[in-house]
Amino acid sequence: MQIISTIAQLRAWRKQAGTVAFVPTMGNLHAGHMALVHEAKKHADKVVVSIFVNPIQFGQGEDFEQYPRTLEQDAEKLQQAGADVIFAPSVQEMYPHGAQQYFVEPPPLQNELCGRTRPGHFRGVATVVTKLFNIVQPNVACFGKKDYQQLAVLTAMVQDLNMDIRIIPVATERASSGLALSSRNGYLSAEELQQSAQLYQQLQAIAADIIQGRRDFDVLEQTATAALNQLGWRVDYIEIRQANTLQKAQCTDQEIVILAAAVLGRTRLIDNLEVNLSH
Repeated sequence: MQIISTIAQLRAWRKQAGTVAFVPTMGNLHAGHMALVHEAKKHADKVVVSIFVNPIQFGQGEDFEQYPRTLEQDAEKLQQAGADVIFAPSVQEMYPHGAQQYFVEPPPLQNELCGRTRPGHFRGVATVVTKLFNIVQPNVACFGKKDYQQLAVLTAMVQDLNMDIRIIPVATERASSGLALSSRNGYLSAEELQQSAQLYQQLQAIAADIIQGRRDFDVLEQTATAALNQLGWRVDYIEIRQANTLQKAQCTDQEIVILAAAVLGRTRLIDNLEVNLSH
C-alpha cells in the first residue's frame, strides 16, 4: 500500500491503475470506513482512500481544529483492509491559492435538515468531492448511508454534472447497542455512550408505527423529538422524508427515510432509518 500526498504523484499512479474505486474520508477511521473499503474492493482493480480534513465544510465554531488526525493508525487499518493507495494531501496541496474561488453549489436541499444549522456545509462537501473526483478519476465511489443527505446530494451532483462515476451506497455500520458508528462517537463520555442508542431507538419506534399504518408524520416527529429532549438530548431535527428525493414524505409514499440529528452533551450525532412499504 502506498501513501501519496501530492496530486502530481496520484495522477502518475492513476495512469497505470486500471479501474479504481474511491472512498473519500476525513480519517480517524472505524469499522464503518472499513466496510466502505471492503465494498469498494468488489468493484475495481484498485482502491484509493483519501484522508483529508476539509476546512471548507466546517462552519464557524465547528470542530475543524479539534478533528482527530490519526494517519498512522488509519494507515494500519487500511493496509489490513486491502486498500492500495491512501491519498493524504495537505490543505495547501488541495487549496494552493488559499481560499477556494470556484464552488459547486447544490440545490436548496443543501439548506434543509443538517444544512439548516450548518450553512455552507454541503457546498464545501460537493466542492471538495468534485476536486477529489477530478484528481482520482475513479470509476466508482463508495459512500456510507449514515450521511444520508450527503449521499443524496453527491448522487444527484454526479448525475447533474454528467460525471462518469457510479456512486455505491453502503449500509450504516452499528455498534451492538444500535448506535451508528461515527468518528464523533469518540467525543462521547462513558455515560453518554450508554445513552447514545436512544437516538436509533426513536427512529425504530417511528418506523414501527409507519409499518403499522400510521401516516400522521408530523405527530410522529414531534413525539420522538419530545421524548429525546426529555431524556436530556437537544434535538436538531427528526424528519420523515421520501427516500429518493428527500422531499417531505407524503402519506402515499412507499419508500421513506426517517432522518435525525441531535446533540448529546457536546456531541452532535446523526442517524437515519429507511422504511420500504412496497414489500
